[in-house]
Amino acid sequence: MKMDFALRGDVSVGLLLVISLLASTAKLSQATEVDLELLSSPLYELEQKISYHTLDNGLQLRLLALDGGEAVSVASQFSVGSRDEKLGETGYAHLFEHMLFKGSQNAPGDSYAQTMSSLSGQFNASTFFDYTNYYLTIPSDALELALWLEADRFIRPALTTATVQNQQATVLEEMATSIDNQPYVRQAMEFLLQQAQGTPYQHAVIGSKKDINNATPESLTAFHHQHYRPDAMQLSIVGALPADTERWVETQFKEWQRPSQAKVTHHAISFDNKPVRGEIVDSRGPWPALLLAWHTVGQSHKDAAAITLLEAYLFQNRNSLIKQSGLSDPEQLLTYSIPLSMEHMGVANLVMVPRANISLDKLSQGVESMLDEVAQHGISHKTLTRLKAQWLNVKLRQIDSPSLLARSLSATLPQDRDAPLTGQWIRIEQVTTQDIRRVATQYFNQGYVRVDLLPPWYIRWGKTILEWLPKGLIDSLEDKVL
Repeated sequence: MKMDFALRGDVSVGLLLVISLLASTAKLSQATEVDLELLSSPLYELEQKISYHTLDNGLQLRLLALDGGEAVSVASQFSVGSRDEKLGETGYAHLFEHMLFKGSQNAPGDSYAQTMSSLSGQFNASTFFDYTNYYLTIPSDALELALWLEADRFIRPALTTATVQNQQATVLEEMATSIDNQPYVRQAMEFLLQQAQGTPYQHAVIGSKKDINNATPESLTAFHHQHYRPDAMQLSIVGALPADTERWVETQFKEWQRPSQAKVTHHAISFDNKPVRGEIVDSRGPWPALLLAWHTVGQSHKDAAAITLLEAYLFQNRNSLIKQSGLSDPEQLLTYSIPLSMEHMGVANLVMVPRANISLDKLSQGVESMLDEVAQHGISHKTLTRLKAQWLNVKLRQIDSPSLLARSLSATLPQDRDAPLTGQWIRIEQVTTQDIRRVATQYFNQGYVRVDLLPPWYIRWGKTILEWLPKGLIDSLEDKVL
């Protein structure tokens, strides 16, 4: 149930096995003139319907009633992730996410999952560097019961020895399947995390085998008491809301006491982008690949919006520069990139798999030339408008889903507390072509991390020969070789 979520923090650092989450539509890509004010109007209209409440204990509640339908989506996000783990606790946030599906004081064992399944509910969770979130969609008439179950597991989890041991095994199996048994992933992940040494982001979300094995009910209980607290929680409920929804939330959560110690605070992290190069040889590797990464900024930074648009322009969208470079006579068989944006740190990344007659050096040089062009000449106003429209299109698709909408509301940044749907858009809309050129120069044109992912010697040897053969011959041989 959780495998993909444990990897969201690890693989997103630019490893293999990820796909682009952002894709523009042909309609927006081909538009000659886009009315951004009109296109963004649904965000403003929907935001006006949100009801905001803050309980005395600090819990933030957002309610959004939608017409039609008989279901309701609930999302709970806690500001606790792997960045909050101390030495010896790596992987605790993710392990604890697993534990909260395995029993609480009044719903022991698998009662939670069994109850939700009996209601035809859909539920899951995810852990990241900055947060852990839990979400479910259930029939509206089951909301009171669902809130009782949510409160019980968040406030009174049952952390038994048997359950801890069971979930330790589950997490370790997950680690083996999705990281250790995949070519390149473990070594590449560790190499990239080394670039963040000395910061809260220096270890993987899934943690280490040693720390997972050493976890006990007592150590996890201490982790819960410190980090699972009402003033670290954002709760959002979207859909066919019963009239008593707010009262039910108050009833279930108001007695949850805020701890006396203050919440852990984090601060922005900055890096100097300088050339770093590494090489990883894996006997299981099927073919060479190139992994590139750039330090950027966190979501709260003033340059975050411009970098978001630039990443889309360079790497993410279907009509991005890197995708366009592969439309005719491509040098790469495959490219993919996924933005990694934490609250106080960001990493742009790109993985490229070369054609048989193309070296990794040539791929890297092509990316450098592309970045130089943007840094020197920027982009046009028309292109920038299209990028903003594509960003809006993704956001609008998100709010079309009550579950995604609830999760988005619960992931609101502190700076957008009163504008959870439009705050980020306002910053996106204000980005200028000068901003794009400036951030391209500052964050992408000053050096980057390069990791060559290399297969066994005989595959490398064969590919070197192919690089020297005539292109026409290579084209006919490539499919057989691969």
